[in-house]
Amino acid sequence: MTTRKFKGTGVALVTPFHKDGSIDFKGLEKLIESLIAGKADYLVVMGTTGETPVLSKDEKNALLSFTKEINNGRLPLVLGIGGNNTREVVNCIREADLDGVDAILSVSPYYNRPGQKGIVQHFKMVAGNSPVPVILYNVPGRTGSNMLAETTLELSAASDNIIGIKEASGNLDQVTHILAHRPKDFLVISGDDNLTYPLMALGADGVISVVANAFPRDYAAMVRLCLKGEFEKACKLHFRFLDIYKLLFAEGNPVGVKAALSALNICSEQVRLPLVPASKNLMNKISELIDRDFEIISEK
Repeated sequence: MTTRKFKGTGVALVTPFHKDGSIDFKGLEKLIESLIAGKADYLVVMGTTGETPVLSKDEKNALLSFTKEINNGRLPLVLGIGGNNTREVVNCIREADLDGVDAILSVSPYYNRPGQKGIVQHFKMVAGNSPVPVILYNVPGRTGSNMLAETTLELSAASDNIIGIKEASGNLDQVTHILAHRPKDFLVISGDDNLTYPLMALGADGVISVVANAFPRDYAAMVRLCLKGEFEKACKLHFRFLDIYKLLFAEGNPVGVKAALSALNICSEQVRLPLVPASKNLMNKISELIDRDFEIISEK
């Protein structure tokens, strides 16, 4: 079953950069190997966390090609292709090298702020033109519009090629409604790291995580425990992450997680404008937290 590939911990990969702003492919290789060793379940390339809006077309192609080469089929691969121009999204899907790509993650249209009917028609067009399954992505904090639970459920029934949703509305009532009424095998995936545990307690299938870039082993362990119904053990890990959740998103994403990856010597903290790297104060707090707690988390 296709959907089984995407249960558990998916990781929304950061795009490592050198000091001069160029892509750090060695850092990306180090990150991918760390995630595979940390028992992540699948990789998501060129999502929001990958700073996709500031990448050129050539850079996107190079990132996808390199990620496929390093991954070498070891984990399922999801590619972010979305936007607020439906025709352009369809063209990007048609032009993308989807060999070795298991699914597309497509964000609800941003800036235009379409109504629910527009969102439905947009995703029907996307799903109808994609040769691989589509995972919807609802993140109203970034898009400026919310995809309602009823809209998600309508889309889940409208196309067999729409297999799930990454839900990052932060609205537990909304996600609960989807969970209560979704069709069999339709995936509900947490898009908020701090809500993964409560959502999985309600029946969600896993997460596409930012935090797991830096802490894959421990975060994936929490998600696996939830999938096995061992919520008491999982809750202990969830509580250990509370300070990490706060710090990693204190100055925006992926600013915080890149600061953590720098402290862990995986890649630099560099981001591209209009984002700026983490403040010295945040860098120090993240480094102190890792020095104090990371080995404790790993050992438990």
